[in-house]
Amino acid sequence: MSERPTAIDAPPSGAFEDMLRIVEELDTPDGYKAELIRGKIVVSPWSKLRYLRPMRRLRTQVEAHAPQGHVTETSPFLFVFPPSGRGLGPDLFVADEAAFDAQGRHADGSALSLVAELTSDSTKDADWLDKLDTYGRVVPVYLVLDMQVEEVTAFWDPSEKGYRSRTTVPFGEPLHVPVPFDFELDTSGFAARPDAEEAGHKIGHGIGPEIVRE
Repeated sequence: MSERPTAIDAPPSGAFEDMLRIVEELDTPDGYKAELIRGKIVVSPWSKLRYLRPMRRLRTQVEAHAPQGHVTETSPFLFVFPPSGRGLGPDLFVADEAAFDAQGRHADGSALSLVAELTSDSTKDADWLDKLDTYGRVVPVYLVLDMQVEEVTAFWDPSEKGYRSRTTVPFGEPLHVPVPFDFELDTSGFAARPDAEEAGHKIGHGIGPEIVRE
């Protein structure tokens, strides 16, 4: 499996429920997750090691201001958006805990109060385009941590045409996270450490055999 997302062709009939079932039953390699994006089943790697620190900082702060009865997680759960034909697994999410009392292997996207994605070279387009459009119709707050340009953007006020409001700050400056959270997010420590980036490049150089799917 390569470092880039791999699209798996679905049956031509491709009804949403049929494709969703395939996603749920797919035996993905360790370290990868499957999502339903643009009518295709997309398998992509989990976050890089250097994303752990900003993700933990983000989770700690968001969790302290989450709405009552909502849980904050970075576990790989799938949320479905039937009107958009999407099944997405956010890097971080806040959702109504009651949504996890149901049977099955996916939760309704309407249970989400916040989602966050940390971009990578391989997932950046989906985070900024397809996921932005999908979340923007349902989820109250969407945070995009652009790890390549070192900025964080908050989107809020969803509508049928997408989010009506947004604000962007560079890493290191505070970002206001709107209601239902309503707090100032400390973004210091979100940027990758130069020494860690160099070490990761040396360790990962030349690694990553590709598995060809027939």
